[in-house]
Amino acid sequence: MPAFTPPVIEAASADVAYAISTIFLFNIAAVLVFPLLGHALGMSQQSFGLFAGTAVNDTSSVVATATTYGTAATSHAVVVKLVRTLMIIPICMGLAALTARKQQRPAIATARMSPRRAAKLVPWFLIGFVLVAAVNSCGIIPAGAHSPLEHASVFLVSVALSAIGLSTNVAALRKAGARPLIIGALLWITVATASLGLQALTGTL
Repeated sequence: MPAFTPPVIEAASADVAYAISTIFLFNIAAVLVFPLLGHALGMSQQSFGLFAGTAVNDTSSVVATATTYGTAATSHAVVVKLVRTLMIIPICMGLAALTARKQQRPAIATARMSPRRAAKLVPWFLIGFVLVAAVNSCGIIPAGAHSPLEHASVFLVSVALSAIGLSTNVAALRKAGARPLIIGALLWITVATASLGLQALTGTL
């Protein structure tokens, strides 16, 4: 989401840096804390996958968090997260309309919500996931290739996890002060608690 909304709402580059750095900081915390919490609560693979898919922000962080818990958890988490990712399109379109309305530019709002603009809001990795899932479901990928591909996916997850750490702008966090971190921490705890609470209420925890 932080990669798609800034151009829509015309956010200042400094604010974007603060937001992304704060998000990735708590993504790292989720990778370290959530698996320990899952084991402490005795969560199943499916339950933890649902938890990671709903409570972690970035897709690569979702995969990294769930992978440390188990393969089945990763499968559930990726599906849940990509369903969440579909909401990027209506949210960005709504933000574009709201921003244009505040600036009294209805023509720009219409242009931003054109079919071409909407198509650009669709994340490429979401399309790739659907295509690969369809190819695998059709049996095109031989069973013998599954194990090497799984090993390759573990390596790519490691690369993604390293990228998360490299994406954290410590200097921007220091410059922003404690306020964004406090807000980020409160939101992180709220979302995680809500995810676990809903599972407890529905009996899936």
